[in-house]
Amino acid sequence: MALTREEVEHIAELARLRLTEEEKERYREQLSAILDYAARLQAVDTAGIPPTSSVLPPRQALRPDQARPGLSRDALLANAPDAQDGQFRVPPVLE
Repeated sequence: MALTREEVEHIAELARLRLTEEEKERYREQLSAILDYAARLQAVDTAGIPPTSSVLPPRQALRPDQARPGLSRDALLANAPDAQDGQFRVPPVLE
C-alpha cells in the first residue's frame, strides 16, 4: 500500500513533526514498505493456531500469596523516631 505525500504530511502533522522534503519522501517509502509487510502478514492463514500472548513457555516467577501474621504495633513503633498514642508522630506539613 503506497502512501501519498499528502498522507505522510498529515501523519507528520498529527505527530507534530516538521519534515524536510527529503524526509517526507524517505518516510513515504519506509511507511509504505511497513504497510506492505503488514498486509503480507494479514494474508497468512492462522486459523489453526491458538492465540498466544508469548512464544515462550509459561513460567510462574512469583510465589503464591500466603497470609502470615504481621508485626505487632509495639514492634512497628519500636524504631519510630517519635510515637504517640500508638501512632507515628510526624512534623506538620501544612501550617
